[in-house]
Amino acid sequence: MELSQPRGLLDQWSDLFWRKKAVLLFLLLAPPLLWLGFVYIGSLLALLLQSFFSIDEFSGLVNYEFTLKTYGELFLPANYDIILRTVLMAASVSIAAAVIAFPIAYYAARYARGKMKAFFYLAVMMPLWSSYLVKVYAWKLILAKEGILNWAVEGMGASILLNAVLSIPVIGGNSLSVSYIGTFLVFLYVWLPFMILPLQASLERVPLNLIEASDDLGAEKRQTFWHITMPLAMPGLIAGSIFTFSLTLGDYIIPQIVGSSRRFIGQAVYQHQGTAGNIPLAAAFAVVPILIMGFYLWMAKRKGAFDAI
Repeated sequence: MELSQPRGLLDQWSDLFWRKKAVLLFLLLAPPLLWLGFVYIGSLLALLLQSFFSIDEFSGLVNYEFTLKTYGELFLPANYDIILRTVLMAASVSIAAAVIAFPIAYYAARYARGKMKAFFYLAVMMPLWSSYLVKVYAWKLILAKEGILNWAVEGMGASILLNAVLSIPVIGGNSLSVSYIGTFLVFLYVWLPFMILPLQASLERVPLNLIEASDDLGAEKRQTFWHITMPLAMPGLIAGSIFTFSLTLGDYIIPQIVGSSRRFIGQAVYQHQGTAGNIPLAAAFAVVPILIMGFYLWMAKRKGAFDAI
């Protein structure tokens, strides 16, 4: 008769996890959830809580009394102009990124195969592998008055056209590197991969049999696109726009390096929290992108953009 060998602690734990999978799931998820809850969300809530305080105008110290005065300051002309400018820039970048990304993603999803598809992923991902600051400063040099883009325009004899564009009020400037047009171009270049990749993944999930059935039923290419391809690609388009819109809303490095002296929300948060020491107003500015993105997601859900997910 064989005697059973004493079971080790590892075997006992293994049996416990096998019988009670909920315990294993809890132990696996607890560390990241604790990190997300206490470190990330906790620090964010601590910052946002500062928005309900105010700054003493005489001493410059934070007055820890509940008030909505700081939010009222957001509606001052100078601060409201910052918010409006940032939202318009984010919307413009998102729309332009969608227009440019859709044909690229459609080609990659429907026609690119083998080496061509590998080249596509390499071309899209390559800008993400370089340093963020290096890309921005490189565009600063490209868009400068003595940069390669201005040199190429002069070589084509289109300097008059470029100067006419730069002379447009508000969006123009002395050169592309100190204009809203330059800021827009850099934003578009940096965030474009975040629109292409989810859109391409969404287009790949469009069933070919639906498109073939539409053709067999006599539908035109335009009708097939608007009634089949576009609705099924909407989740990817929404996901990409969330990336481009939210990243543009909160970025402060690109407007700091490329563009005019007019500030965006990210710059306002950075300057009020660091240079000016007005943490309540910086926190109030930080709430604005959160509210805007929350409203955007709510509207997208009401329109059924997430129904196909």
